[in-house]
Amino acid sequence: MPTVLVTGASDGLGRALAERLAGEGATVLAHARSEQRGREALGNLLDGAAGDVRLVVGDLASLSDVHALADQVPDRLDVLVNNAGIGSSTPPGGRRESADGYELRFAVNYLAGYLLTTLLRDCLIAAAPARIVNVASAGQMPIDFDDVMLEHDYSGVRAYCQSKLAQIMHAFDLAEELRDEGVTATALHPATYMPTKMVIEAGTTPVSTLEQGLEATWRLAADPALDGVTGRYFFGEDEVRADDQAYDADARRRLRELSERLVAF
Repeated sequence: MPTVLVTGASDGLGRALAERLAGEGATVLAHARSEQRGREALGNLLDGAAGDVRLVVGDLASLSDVHALADQVPDRLDVLVNNAGIGSSTPPGGRRESADGYELRFAVNYLAGYLLTTLLRDCLIAAAPARIVNVASAGQMPIDFDDVMLEHDYSGVRAYCQSKLAQIMHAFDLAEELRDEGVTATALHPATYMPTKMVIEAGTTPVSTLEQGLEATWRLAADPALDGVTGRYFFGEDEVRADDQAYDADARRRLRELSERLVAF
């Protein structure tokens, strides 16, 4: 049976995906920000109600916590779903930073997943054929490499959209890097404004159902029909084109080099 790590599994799409995969027989490593939050949020899932669900913890706003999270993963990992994230609402008081001093949405939505995937690379290769799925968004804006951390004219929407495009660019890079290792990488916009905590707290009226987003994400994580599919971006279940910058090899190189410096590789 496969072992799957789902980040942001304490609520919404991540929790639904963890429950479905466990019900199908997978060993699910369900990530939460802290032990207390995970125990409270995942409740009966951790008691075996849906199968084998195991709690792993780490605050993705801290790169040291990302390292600690990676240490909780076994030597073989079949699927990594980088799902955890922060929404687009500008927080009270404006721009915020991570524990490492980086713009918070870039740090949590993108950089934590970048580092986690890098740390788990050998675990994924050991389990090949394996999959990496980046849960991104249709909300995308080109990265301003002169002000990646948005220290000027900050906007929560721009921070969110920039971080989500970075996730897609990362998936495309991974697809090329790991093609010969038997590991695929894809990204998707699962659904539009599902009734998740993030959407409800932002005061946004849901458009899609949670089930629609779950089905789209499950396909990339587990559907045998998508074996070998890599380097693609999906809107729901449809393959579509991402923002032009995602296909710019030089932009992806600049993002990759920046990311390596920021996580001190």
